[in-house]
Amino acid sequence: MRIIVGLGNPGEQYAKTRHNIGWIMLDEILGEVKWSLNKKWNALVYEQGGDIYLKPQTFMNNSGQAVRAVLDYYHLLPKKMGLFRSKDADLSDTLIVIHDDLDIDLGKIKVAVGSRSAGHNGVQSIINHTKTLTFKRLRLGVRTAEREKIPADKFVLQKFKSEELAAIRGLLPDIKKEL
Repeated sequence: MRIIVGLGNPGEQYAKTRHNIGWIMLDEILGEVKWSLNKKWNALVYEQGGDIYLKPQTFMNNSGQAVRAVLDYYHLLPKKMGLFRSKDADLSDTLIVIHDDLDIDLGKIKVAVGSRSAGHNGVQSIINHTKTLTFKRLRLGVRTAEREKIPADKFVLQKFKSEELAAIRGLLPDIKKEL
């Protein structure tokens, strides 16, 4: 079983923003599917072929809450002794997180396992809640020439232009290889 998480923010105003590239790519991967709300996990969920796809509804900065809830439900975080969870658990075969990255050019992808958040609050929330860096991240580039003129927090909440959406859709074959 794998947990595949697309990071984003709930609400129509965020639907096509750079910060929601994780959700956008899950929709591209799965096509038209019926997502269901799991209130215990506070996430939209879709199951297919033994994998669970997750869109946390916690807003970006609290994504780790939903990720931790699903990992706990399926007992995917190893225990060290008794009730205590081990730190630095290796979730690289279990947890895949798809998210935006301001340090990578639009239309590029980098795969990371075991790296720090580099200031991405959604990733940092997952690290904080799982107590590990060892999970797979598909870092999707959103940087354009406009990035230098706009503060990061404003830039990631801008909507993609149609040509930018076409560029990120071009990442689909590479993403599917990594899943």
